[in-house]
Formats: sequence, structure tokens, C-alpha cells
Amino acid sequence: MKRVDKVKKTAWFMVLILSLLLAACGTEGEAEETNGQEEEQVTVDHKLGETTVDKNPEKVVVFDFGTLDTLQELGVEVAGVPKDSLPSYLSDYEGDDYAHVGGLKEPDFEEIYEVEPDLIIISGRQSDLYEEFAEIAPTIYVELDAENYMDSFKGNVEMLANIFDKQQEAEEKLAAIEENVENLKADTSDAEGLIVLATGGKLSAYGEGSRFGIIHDTFGVQAVDKNIEVATHGQKVSFEYILEQNPDYLFVIDRDAVVADEPAAKQMMENEVVKQTAAYEKNQIVYLDPNYWYLSGGGLQSVQAMIDEIETSME
Repeated sequence: MKRVDKVKKTAWFMVLILSLLLAACGTEGEAEETNGQEEEQVTVDHKLGETTVDKNPEKVVVFDFGTLDTLQELGVEVAGVPKDSLPSYLSDYEGDDYAHVGGLKEPDFEEIYEVEPDLIIISGRQSDLYEEFAEIAPTIYVELDAENYMDSFKGNVEMLANIFDKQQEAEEKLAAIEENVENLKADTSDAEGLIVLATGGKLSAYGEGSRFGIIHDTFGVQAVDKNIEVATHGQKVSFEYILEQNPDYLFVIDRDAVVADEPAAKQMMENEVVKQTAAYEKNQIVYLDPNYWYLSGGGLQSVQAMIDEIETSME
């Protein structure tokens, strides 16, 4: 009888051990399945549609230099960029570690296919090709609202930070930029200026709410002309117009310096007419770096650089 009881106990013990092992295996399987279900995704609403992308995508192709600027600042690697027009401060991306995916207006779709990206980020120059990009990989369109520059810029940074789990880093950097803007305003409160883009021997003026209007709208420099037409390409003006407006500060962006690699604005601007302005007499013609102002803009690095340039001009 005792032997039977012993056998029963042994059998019961073996059943118990087997049950625990099965339970453990079942739990491990459920965890793996749960992990699979919990792979996070982010859905981004943008001007050209709604895009869902896995968090922390590994292979990213970037056509927007403001975005590339921000990703570099946040320590996020990318796989491909349009190398032909890279701003000088982003020259690290010219290396062989990054695929050359064409030009800003002529993407190399064959090369993009070869990259097999998990995410593509484009902006205005590529907007007409959105559907072609979207056939390759989830594609997000980013833009800057010139009339609401800072909120638009912050929204783009926060969107990227959410995708790549860089929220804390982004929050700290945005807070620093906002503080620097407030400090800058204390220096610009009495300043009055005019913004011009120089290219091909011609001039265009930009005012409040324009592409470069952040100088007025956010940094606090008063616009000498409140009636400049708000347009992507600015309002065509003459040297006589500049003299008539007679700004204390003349902010000049040399497009040819980055598009044609032929700086020409300084020689063009400092003529006998412009030399009669207060800006020239006070040595306050400010040649802004077109790498930040024309090519990129809207990035964590470029916005801070813009603040620094205006700050320096006020000293």
C-alpha cells in the first residue's frame, strides 16, 4: 500500500512539474506575441495625407534639409540624402556611408529603391512626386508655415522626436532656443530693417509673414516697409527702393553663393546708391549665411544659427 502511495505521489509530482513547464512556455510565447503586437507605430497627419510608420525606423531617406539638420542634432542616423545641394554645415552626409538619392527636384528613385527605406521625408520641392515616394515606403511631407514659423518649426521637431523616441532631447533643445529668442528680442526692440534676397544681379524684398519673415515676426526687428508683398519669391525691388526705405539694418541673403557657388551679393549691394543708406553708413549691412537661410531653415541647428547671426548684428 505504501508503495502505491509513493508511486501516486511521484506521478503527481511529475504532473505538477510538467504543468509548470508548460505554463512557463506558454507565458514566454505570449510575451513574444505581445511584444509583436506592441511594436509601436506613429501616425502623422500632413498636408499630402496621413502616414503611419513604425517607431525608430532604421533606414531613413531625407530630402528636407531642415529635417536632416534636426535629426543630426538629435543623434538620429539616416541612410540616404540628396548630396548635390547639401548645406556646408551638413557636409558629413557627403560620405560613402550615405546613399546619394538624387537632386532636390530630381530624385533618383532607382537608388531609393535600393536603399529599401523604412521612412522617406520630403518637403516642397518634391511634393509633386509624393505618390511615387509613397509607393516605395511610408512618406511624410514636412513644411514650414512662414506666417507661423516657430509653432510650425516646433511641431516638426516634436513630430520627429516622437518617431525616434527623442522627446526629452528635443524638449531641452527647443526650450533653449525659445529662451535665446526672448533674449534676442531685448536687443532688437528698437531695430528697423529690410530683408533682401540677391540672385542673378536682381533683388527681391521679403517682409512680415514671408519666407524670411522670422526676422520680423519672431526675432523682433521692425519691418521698415510694412507693405511688402508676401510671396514665395518675394517682391522685386531696385537699389533706389532700398535707398527710399533707408533701413538701419539691411539683411542680405546671397542665393548665388549656394546655388551657383558664386558669391556676388557683397559686390552687388555696395554700390553708390546703397552707400547712401543708414545701413551702410552704420556698417549694418548684414550678409546672412544662405546655408541656413536659403537651403535649410526650420532645423534645430539652423534656427539657432539664425538667432546667433541676428544677435551678432545687433552688437
